[in-house]
Amino acid sequence: MTVEWTENGRLTAGGKTLEYACYGPTPEKAPTLVLLHEGLGAVALWRDFPQALARATGFGVFAYSRAGYGQSDPANLPRPLDYMTREAVDVLPQVLDAIGFQRGVFVGHSDGATIAAIYAGSVSDQRVRALVLMAPHFFTEEAGLAEIAKAKTLYETGELRDKMARYHRDPDNTFRGWNDSWLHPGFKDWNVGDVIDYLRIPSLAVQGRDDQYGTLAQIEELDSRSYAPVETLILDDCRHSPHLDRPEQVVAGIAAFCARLERIEAAEPEVA
Repeated sequence: MTVEWTENGRLTAGGKTLEYACYGPTPEKAPTLVLLHEGLGAVALWRDFPQALARATGFGVFAYSRAGYGQSDPANLPRPLDYMTREAVDVLPQVLDAIGFQRGVFVGHSDGATIAAIYAGSVSDQRVRALVLMAPHFFTEEAGLAEIAKAKTLYETGELRDKMARYHRDPDNTFRGWNDSWLHPGFKDWNVGDVIDYLRIPSLAVQGRDDQYGTLAQIEELDSRSYAPVETLILDDCRHSPHLDRPEQVVAGIAAFCARLERIEAAEPEVA
């Protein structure tokens, strides 16, 4: 392992210095849950979710802030419209190598869930045993784009910017990198659903029924196209952040999913 397993560290990937935090056992002692945050997320914005996951699963948990987020280096703007694919294919492999990743599960939220799915469908990596996809995006939806336009208004009035400044080193870089991409006219046709066709590991899809950024059509796309098994956890009275709106249910669901994976991996093959 080339970086220290610590709650407050920095590593280099994609030519940027990124902040990270680790909880629970190191990669050589247990599987690792790799957390991939949303489009305006960061290490700190997971709140106590990583610690809760480590306790519930017995796995190590690794979270990092992508370039442009949290206390990581700012991103180069404007972002290319395929920025999630580039993050998955070009940067995430370097992050995994930096922490000595050996075996585990990606836990992604929103943009992070999309990045997780793109990686699993594009990169041949047997270390990744499964995916937990919370509120993933595989294609744009008009209602979601309308909410992103509302976010732009809130940011420009200062309300959202003030909140983001508490967590992000350069809130303008963070917001513009996300909002400008999603509201770019060319982004309306963005669709990465084809990566689902190449998934060969199980997925747990988690979605709130009241998600303001995406509908259950995203989960249906995953379920209908994935060759590998897909389990779903659809939560009532839950918006775009299931791990914050329904933390106990989400942690319990992920822990049960991981326990099943471990039982399957530990099972001895039947002898005829």
